[in-house]
Amino acid sequence: MSIKVVFLGDVCGKAGRLAVKQLLSVLRHELTPDFIIVNGENAAGGYGITPHIPEELLNSGANCLTTGDHAFDRHEIWEYLATEPRIIRPLNFPAGAPGRGWAFYHPPQLPRPIAVINLVGRVFMKPVDCPFQRANGVITEIALITPLIIVDFHAEATAEKKAMAYFLDGRVSAILGTHTHIQTADEQILANGTAYITDVGMCGAFDSILGMKKDLSLRRMIEQVPVRLQPACDDIRINGVLIEINHDTGRAEKIARLHRALD
Repeated sequence: MSIKVVFLGDVCGKAGRLAVKQLLSVLRHELTPDFIIVNGENAAGGYGITPHIPEELLNSGANCLTTGDHAFDRHEIWEYLATEPRIIRPLNFPAGAPGRGWAFYHPPQLPRPIAVINLVGRVFMKPVDCPFQRANGVITEIALITPLIIVDFHAEATAEKKAMAYFLDGRVSAILGTHTHIQTADEQILANGTAYITDVGMCGAFDSILGMKKDLSLRRMIEQVPVRLQPACDDIRINGVLIEINHDTGRAEKIARLHRALD
């Protein structure tokens, strides 16, 4: 028996939320997934996430939301992270940070739970605890309960993501890279049965620079003016992956990129 998991990349601003709201129902009908994960990292105006947005994404069909280095950008989300189990923040944030870094989920049609772990990288990122060591500890604990383990590794450096893939190959079902907003074409099943892709991409406006308005991004880069970037709104699409996992072993059997455009 195999299960299907859909994972959608970083939701960027209002355009990304609109894309998820309108296209996730299409994917659910087309692919009949058993579980859906959405990274809500930049859902609030391109920076962080606010309490009403998780409800919007969850009501659109997501079962679980992950985040990343901008998880705490909006202070009003702190209490929400501590009380809502369907949204997680990176596991390797310092002790005492609001929220949880992983959780079990129990789809009613499956006899065993799915575990989702959120990690953030350290290369070219803010200083945090070692993602390798933190993942190593919890995966040993989780594996006693279920072999179905999905990892969202929110990181900048390709090498760090690839290193995590080989570090955890055979111990988790999938390692899915997020953060760069550019979908990579390296989806694969590693030697010991773990599905991997360096970055699943983003949900948002693609007539943009990583989901943000081009003129503001260009001014920041060319003139070194610290303008605040704003989400773009044209050419709205979603990126993600579909993973098929053996329910008994937790090994991935298939990974395929997803790309849909909003009419």
